[in-house]
Amino acid sequence: MSVRAEFDAWAADGRDKGMEERHWHTAKHALARMPIEPGDTVLDLGCGSGYAGRALRETKDAGRVYGLDGSPAMARNARSYTDDPDVGFVVGDFDDLPFAADSIDHIWSMEAFYYARDPHHTLEEVARVLAPGGTFYCAVNYYEENVHSHEWQERIDVEMTRWSRKQYREAFRDAGLYVAEQDSIPDREIEILPAESFPTEEWETREAMVERYRTYGTLLTVGVAP
Repeated sequence: MSVRAEFDAWAADGRDKGMEERHWHTAKHALARMPIEPGDTVLDLGCGSGYAGRALRETKDAGRVYGLDGSPAMARNARSYTDDPDVGFVVGDFDDLPFAADSIDHIWSMEAFYYARDPHHTLEEVARVLAPGGTFYCAVNYYEENVHSHEWQERIDVEMTRWSRKQYREAFRDAGLYVAEQDSIPDREIEILPAESFPTEEWETREAMVERYRTYGTLLTVGVAP
């Protein structure tokens, strides 16, 4: 199944809002770190419901915000969730970003980068469109060290790329981006039941659930354009 078909289906049954709710637990901490100045242009790569762009407009006074998604249904839903004229949405491909060179001040991506058909080329595109000194904040929960994420590929028909922390750093550098930061952001908001409540439908042990959310959490890699 294509990324478009998969996520058109997700948008149709309301899973875009479910992703927003879950991702916000860690996304808000990463978004708060972005060095956005009033008027900066921001691209949300794989925007889903568009929550990140809306938040950056409200909390950082970002200028023009673009949300790009491979799913037309996701982009339509995202458009319906805001009436802000400075937030726009476009259907596009990670491998051919529809923006001019040096035209974007900052790029954000949450739980989307690993769907790129050619992640190395996507990073080259990121480096191309970023203005000098611009940043790429790439947040993922699906990565090698997070052993509890490995089975996710079995649940979805779209091929995903599972990199390690080191592979992310190396790929950023190969694309011409400086690696300014890499960090794991724990999810401290998801409820973890007492030990006597396990096993649950999804977890055999409380320890495994704690490790998934409190230890591994979201991997954030920050690249800076030279």
